[in-house]
Amino acid sequence: MNRQPLPRPRSRATVLHADLDAFYASVEQIDKPSLRGKPVVVSGLGLRGVVATASYEARVAGVHSAMSTMEARGRCPKAAFLAPRFEAYRAASVIVMGFLHELSLLVEPLSLDEAYVDLEAGDHADLSAEGVRKIARQLKVSVHAATGLTVSVGIGSSKLIAKIASELDKPDGLRIVDAGQEDAVLRPLPVGRLPGVGPATAAKLRAIGVASVAELAELAEVDAIRALGNSQGRGLWLLAHGLDDREVTPERESKSVSVEDTFEHDIADLGRLTAVVDGMARRVVDRLRGARLSGRTISVKVRLHDFTTLTRSATLPAPTDDPRIVIRLARQLLTDVDVSGGLRLVGVGVSGLADWTQDDLFGELIAADPDDDPDPTTEATADEVDVHPHDRSWVAGRDVLHATWGHGWVQGSGAGWVTVRFETRETPPGRVRSFRVADPDLRPAPPVGW
Repeated sequence: MNRQPLPRPRSRATVLHADLDAFYASVEQIDKPSLRGKPVVVSGLGLRGVVATASYEARVAGVHSAMSTMEARGRCPKAAFLAPRFEAYRAASVIVMGFLHELSLLVEPLSLDEAYVDLEAGDHADLSAEGVRKIARQLKVSVHAATGLTVSVGIGSSKLIAKIASELDKPDGLRIVDAGQEDAVLRPLPVGRLPGVGPATAAKLRAIGVASVAELAELAEVDAIRALGNSQGRGLWLLAHGLDDREVTPERESKSVSVEDTFEHDIADLGRLTAVVDGMARRVVDRLRGARLSGRTISVKVRLHDFTTLTRSATLPAPTDDPRIVIRLARQLLTDVDVSGGLRLVGVGVSGLADWTQDDLFGELIAADPDDDPDPTTEATADEVDVHPHDRSWVAGRDVLHATWGHGWVQGSGAGWVTVRFETRETPPGRVRSFRVADPDLRPAPPVGW
């Protein structure tokens, strides 16, 4: 067989991976002084809600992303469960991405809280191990001073090594893997730490006695291909050897933006799958907006219980970055799939990218179900809200403004009442007051401080 040439990683550690720690939850703790140091879970709050991010205090109790909100409540009943506020997250992300763009012309955002940086494309006089360490330390100081957030940084000779390095000392970590030291970092890791190894692939590898990266690296390439197929087998075998020459690609060069997850156990419940798809669609839109892009084609990818992979897609007449449109189409595409046997993987993607939108074309699509609000991130200004908002405006975590008491956030609501804690990032923990939901002095408000 004709052997393909091996990838050639860099001869020095100049690829940086930055990952904000427990990003959504950390923003909430910064904006809400009463929650600092306490467990916080950002999630969908309904019966079918899914956890987006948990603070480290909640993770100690076993809460993690993609877990159902109901299970998270059972594991950490004293946590503050908050609806996401993407307007605040996007604003914080813009600040952080600004610091990354100061380091290099080549920045590749992966999401609002994560990006690769090619330090060789920046104006740096010293890219020695000590030089890049100084760059990383200054980045961490700048981010924390400007936002209050902590960022874990990994630097290596490739994207693979940089990302793994950033995960080794979380939270607030800094790890540099010098060129030539990749094996020492990779080999002890479980094989599931390699990108592309979900539960299904890990099970195939366990069947041939492979549980660690070292064991995968010790396989003959042909045996990896025999177990996993030509593309995946060779790709993972190369990664196990630390061979990764993927370039840091600026966001404008992206051909598509997608998010996918492999589940620990097959999911057959359509309601839960719909909640997962909703969350993925929002994450995709976050990445689109972070890159100032929009897209025409929305797709849903699923892997069935028998490992059959299916993709369904729909193309719009013009590009959009409206989460309501992406969510609605993704939901429709999911219903085209028979989920009764269970799904082991689900993904949502947007392609046909552009740097403009024409959402006025989609008014009918958005208005198709006026009682359905799949985008809890849409914040209204005080001038845009009716005097008597519907109860659903008072979701836990949302920003509000009271004519007398000022800015606060919703702690909870029900039976016609809403409970608000009045505080901001610049104040001490504030006092709690309750109001009728129809109180004309209380209105939803945009986030402050970012």
